[in-house]
Amino acid sequence: MSKLNQNKIRHESKETAMNRKQSPNIDSKINPKVGIIMGSDSDLPIMTEAANALSEFNIPFEIKIVSAHRTPYELFQYAESAVSNGIRVIISGAGGAAHLPGMVASLTPLPVIGVPIRSPTNPTNGIDSLYSIVQMPPGVPVATVSINGARNAGILACSILSITDPVLIDRIRQFKENLREEIKLKNKKLDELGHDRYLNMYRKPLTRK
Repeated sequence: MSKLNQNKIRHESKETAMNRKQSPNIDSKINPKVGIIMGSDSDLPIMTEAANALSEFNIPFEIKIVSAHRTPYELFQYAESAVSNGIRVIISGAGGAAHLPGMVASLTPLPVIGVPIRSPTNPTNGIDSLYSIVQMPPGVPVATVSINGARNAGILACSILSITDPVLIDRIRQFKENLREEIKLKNKKLDELGHDRYLNMYRKPLTRK
């Protein structure tokens, strides 16, 4: 069994760490607001993108490997104790049969965001995972992002938390304003260079953002 399966990895923002250093009276325990769980440590490279997004917004989180099929009792325990542990949103990534997000959603009143995982060995390129997560029965919703869309899952978790956090709302507003400015700059550069030169100069960094 991988050591990742045995250990919960807790994270905090740089800002939180700095505040702790400046104030020795602050409790050394971190109180994560978002739980990131996945069925296997092979999902970690994808799910790390959700963690990175949360870090950008200074949201404390935890990461844990919980398999719906290999550790069902631990899954039940995690989901049922999430509220009392201070978790407010759960991001759940799974590949293949991908039962983890739906099972968690059936056991907790918290919002669950599902991330379908596409692995190199998956012959259906993650479509099976997408269908497994998005086709939930009435009464047990899972907010499902795109295949390998863990970054969007992290941003969505921030949006959910911002409902009761005006400071976080301002951060998200600024984040989206930055996205708009980025597109404006790209349009300006496209006008200056023309589409052929733009493609040649920016072919590598072209992404859907």
